[in-house]
Amino acid sequence: MRSDLSTLEDFSHALLALDRLPASVSPARLMHEGMAGLRALVPFDAAWWGECSGGIDGLAPRNWLSGRLNLGPEFAREWNRIGAQDRFALASMQALDRVQCTSGYEDPVPAVEAFAIRHDLYHVMAVSRALPGSGLLHFIALYRYHRSPAFDARAQALFGHFSAHLMQRWSGRITALLGQARGGAEAHALVDLGGDFVYLDMRLALWLRGCCPGWQGTHLPVELAGLLVPGVQDITLGRRRLAVQRCGDLTLLSLAPQRRTPVLPPRELSVALLYAHGHTHKEIARETGLSPSTVRTYLRDAYQRLGVRHKAGLARALDGQRAPRKAG
Repeated sequence: MRSDLSTLEDFSHALLALDRLPASVSPARLMHEGMAGLRALVPFDAAWWGECSGGIDGLAPRNWLSGRLNLGPEFAREWNRIGAQDRFALASMQALDRVQCTSGYEDPVPAVEAFAIRHDLYHVMAVSRALPGSGLLHFIALYRYHRSPAFDARAQALFGHFSAHLMQRWSGRITALLGQARGGAEAHALVDLGGDFVYLDMRLALWLRGCCPGWQGTHLPVELAGLLVPGVQDITLGRRRLAVQRCGDLTLLSLAPQRRTPVLPPRELSVALLYAHGHTHKEIARETGLSPSTVRTYLRDAYQRLGVRHKAGLARALDGQRAPRKAG
């Protein structure tokens, strides 16, 4: 076992390596470099990190953007199908800033157990933290395979402290990039050259979900792929303007604010947007994890706050466009 002094030196070297990165480094690269430093401190076999919702915003647990090591490209999409039943993930989202650990594949939900076995997620350690201003959470999850040892108390302590430093640096880089946005925007996102989100806040995520049926998050909707072409200017969808700016190798998207529209609480907003764009009460209940009666209550309150009397008025008040026609 390494001495406390050696561990402190390794910890300091990992942080200094992050500080030596250029000020222009992308948030995605910063996270990858940080995860490499973390792996030297706390060995792991696979890792997953990014932004998620669940428990604080009225949406069922969902991954909106992520990075990964030694996990397949479909990992996030697979998890989104079982996230609302993943008790370990839910516990992490509800106990912010606290490291959570578990071992074993066994789970009372067969789909969750099958997911853990398929990806060999035998030992899991994770932490979730609030992402100020975004409405979403930032999370990091480390995995060890069944033949590896469990995460001990020392690993948990190192992970907790280092992940806090890493998130602070990542958040600072995001803040610096968003500071380049033209004034007046109410929601932002950063997209890399490949179309993957580097940062996304909840309000823009909900708006994209309403405008682009079938969008699953993590990647720019196919309907908006043209925004990555050099020279593209601001666009208007319905009556909402989406500003497009280049920030080095990233594209900054900024949603112009709605005019004369009262701000809805996050839970009401998520329900109202889904309803305005064609989802039924039952579909919304299933999507958000709310009961149908709660969905009806949120919609009633949203109608009152916005001063509208019917679904078409709700759609216009929220995003200035008609609800998209449902397939079939």
